Amino acid sequence: MDFTLTEEQQLLRDAVAGFLGVRYDLEKSRAAAKSAQGWQPAIWRGFAEELGILGATLPERVDGMGGGAAELMVIAEELGRALVVEPFVDTVVVGAGLLERSGGARADEVLRGIVAGDVRTAFASLEPTSGPTLHDVGTVARRDGDSWVLDGAKCVVTSAPLATHLLVTARTAGERRDRAGISLFLTEFDAANPPAGVEVHSYRTIDDRVGSDLTFTGFRLPADALLGAEGAAWDAIEPTVDVAIAAICAEAVGCLRRVLADTVEYAKQRQQFGVPIGSFQALQHRMVDMYMELEQAIAAAHLAAHALSAAPADRARALSAAKVTIGRAARFIGQNAVQLHGAMGMTEELAIGHYFKRLTALEREFGTTDHHRARYARLTRPSALSE
Repeated sequence: MDFTLTEEQQLLRDAVAGFLGVRYDLEKSRAAAKSAQGWQPAIWRGFAEELGILGATLPERVDGMGGGAAELMVIAEELGRALVVEPFVDTVVVGAGLLERSGGARADEVLRGIVAGDVRTAFASLEPTSGPTLHDVGTVARRDGDSWVLDGAKCVVTSAPLATHLLVTARTAGERRDRAGISLFLTEFDAANPPAGVEVHSYRTIDDRVGSDLTFTGFRLPADALLGAEGAAWDAIEPTVDVAIAAICAEAVGCLRRVLADTVEYAKQRQQFGVPIGSFQALQHRMVDMYMELEQAIAAAHLAAHALSAAPADRARALSAAKVTIGRAARFIGQNAVQLHGAMGMTEELAIGHYFKRLTALEREFGTTDHHRARYARLTRPSALSE
């Protein structure tokens, strides 16, 4: 496999890195994240109008550029390196992926809005008792004349306070953990002024992002809110989440590159006993171990991107392997970087503290390391293909 970037992909990397280097200041972004607004709309507009990255991986029929996994990996890694909090993965990867795989005129209309920078999506899938199992759906949707009525609860709906549209999973048939019988609904959304039948509890997460817990009580939607065929949403959800895993693996690599670079630079400057601490052999060995973990994480991210075109079982197996590798690297590099920075490593005065929090969240996003280790073990059993 050749993972060398093409000339066009290298230009994309340089463009994103250049934009973020000039326009995305860490201190200002953290201040914006802690404000009532929670993000920087001007940056999102720049993503759409100056860089075009909101449509870089979307099909040309919705005004996108038709890019693929390599372009997604390039963009996500640079966003991770700059520690961007704007909802790229939630909107461009998850939201757009669900819309594209569901199909239909309304989905295409919303996709065009994503490319233009006018639409931001949140995916309401996790429930209080579901853990990372997205097909564990207790929220129910029933027909009532020309409408759908939803009842249930969703938790940790990331980016919901920033969203203009909400994608909600609800069961229309089958038992609670069945993959069949799950339907997907699309609705316009404003967390500050929720529609009748929706209770919203919003908060800021540990990594300076935003999320909400939602409760639906007789929430009424029109008939055309249903995306795709009734009860068949899992066919869109499973591959979309796998793409999202590949995207956050690349994002984690961007974070890890910055963390290691900052740690090495700090070790060159921080002095103890009249010499830089980077001259101590024990700490040199520690940083070499961090570098080795980074290289494995980079390889895992490449594997994840390459696996997106594989058969479903092979894709899932490769992505779980990548997620485990990335999770291990995030913990090892993050914790050692904090230790090498001393007590300052856990403060908000240094960038390392912010990156450590994001790496901690990434280790658990779309399934913990333990979840994916178990998933990989299950998929490697000969009987798994028939399950």
